Amino acid sequence: MQSQNHRSGFVNIVGNPNVGKSTLMNRLVGEKISIITAKAQTTRHRIIGIVNDPAYQVVYSDTPGVLQPNYKLQEQMLNFSLSALQDADVLLYVTDVVEKIDKNDNFLSKVQQLDMPVLLLINKIDQTDQTTLEKMVVQWSTLLPKAEIYPISALNNFAIERIQKRILELLPESPPYFEKDALTDKPARFFVAEIIREKALLLYQKEIPYSIEVGVEEFKEENDIIRIRAIILVERDTQKGIVIGHKGEALKKLGTMARKDIERFFEKKIFLQLYVKVEKDWRNRDNMLKTFGYKLD
Repeated sequence: MQSQNHRSGFVNIVGNPNVGKSTLMNRLVGEKISIITAKAQTTRHRIIGIVNDPAYQVVYSDTPGVLQPNYKLQEQMLNFSLSALQDADVLLYVTDVVEKIDKNDNFLSKVQQLDMPVLLLINKIDQTDQTTLEKMVVQWSTLLPKAEIYPISALNNFAIERIQKRILELLPESPPYFEKDALTDKPARFFVAEIIREKALLLYQKEIPYSIEVGVEEFKEENDIIRIRAIILVERDTQKGIVIGHKGEALKKLGTMARKDIERFFEKKIFLQLYVKVEKDWRNRDNMLKTFGYKLD
């Protein structure tokens, strides 16, 4: 039964690339919802993870790192990040001890104008010392005077419970927005594609991972197995050769890594077939971006 004063709301995570937003998201949700690699621009979509309790429902939202767009895909990624400033009940602005404070003045000035609770999280505090950290806290409190500042380490799970507790205090009283057993708003196919893309980010070098997109063409769930056919898009023939590798070795390795993770995710045996296809300049083509869910309506 729903409790009398049920709290519910949207908690959006924003910040520059590589500050640890996805690691934080997975910590807060308690599930691996966002893919994580050391490469910037790993998150391309706005991904929702939902935490349910009889007394509350927290709808967390991970967003792409804020960057100056070089092509249409990045413009859409920036739109996802900007949209997260519009509909949050609580905003988590994530920075870390490494990045320059004025790295993205334009986005920061938008955050400064917001009239909602902002928690400024200084991540990766295990990589600095007390004195440097104290200076950063002072600098940030000048930049975002209304924000509450929390030094954290998402990787080491430091101060995460404090953040969760504070978020619950800030959430408005409201009925739930989603079913109480929902974990995310994304379909199963989305997570399959993201897992395959994560492995590509880990396996391939230089420009290749940024030119890759994954489409799930078939997802058949049977009693004891899920049969999946996915297509990996690249922009050039040379990239196709690299993704497949000598005698198909690279693609085979990618398939094995992805299959193991997908089996863990669905807790079921997976049969995975991967194909590679060239779609010239897909990152700048509106129809392709729409197909892969990047266009905001």
